Amino acid sequence: MDWSDVRIFLAIVRAGTLGGAARTLQISHPTVGRRLRALEEAIGHALFQRTADGLVLTEEGNGIVSLAEQMEEGALAMERRLAGQEQNLTGSLRISSADWFGAYVLPPILAEYSKAHPNVDVEVLTGTRLFNLAQREADVAFRIVPFDTADLIQRKLFRLEYGVYIAELAPDPKFGDGSGFRLITHDTSTGHFPDIAWLIDSFPNARPVVRSNNRNVQGRMCRQGVGIAVLPQVVGSQIPGIRKLSLPSKPPSRDIWMGYHRDLRRLERLRAFISTVSATISDGAFWE
Repeated sequence: MDWSDVRIFLAIVRAGTLGGAARTLQISHPTVGRRLRALEEAIGHALFQRTADGLVLTEEGNGIVSLAEQMEEGALAMERRLAGQEQNLTGSLRISSADWFGAYVLPPILAEYSKAHPNVDVEVLTGTRLFNLAQREADVAFRIVPFDTADLIQRKLFRLEYGVYIAELAPDPKFGDGSGFRLITHDTSTGHFPDIAWLIDSFPNARPVVRSNNRNVQGRMCRQGVGIAVLPQVVGSQIPGIRKLSLPSKPPSRDIWMGYHRDLRRLERLRAFISTVSATISDGAFWE
């Protein structure tokens, strides 16, 4: 069985539609449909039942999902192993991080990296989605929590300090009160944010008015005088028009982790990037 057909089969399983699979694989919708029909004809079974809501696995299709996933893992392991043996500084490097990290931490790192290695094409993927390193959705990722997937190499990069910010010309709120002020908070549906919990507890009489999952949005809302925001200091220090409050206590800090698959540990362009990250982080002034 051709791996490319199995790859399409799994993409349809995960997306539930031909269109969704096509977008995931970045190929045309008709191509996905044609390859699925060819696969079903080759094995002599219908793998999906067509419904109004999309495609549902038949009994035969459901029976081969685990086997297809085993084939996928073998193919991806081979791809990672071969990629990890590349010794030239060309090709592409995919980096995954949160929005704020991509906007405020990565730029000076990538400026140095691109200057030293101009033949590497860098792609930065930002947002709340955790890209799968085993499936090479990204080559290296930065996260605020440790990685919990097997076969990953991870490293704690630095301790992220937070600060409390307000519009530059706004008066200081009273710590432990916050009456007459508003809060800019974070969407907590994707996890627990100790800094946001601390902010709410520290200004109990301030009214939460805006919630966003993007630190850049929070900072810019703060600059417009919408309310008090707690931000990573590396973000707050780079947004003009806001100032950090001097308070009797400070928000809890968190660790920043970098991770990549162990099969890529010898990939020269990744090694060069990690070296650039280490050199930049060693300059302590950058994180203040």
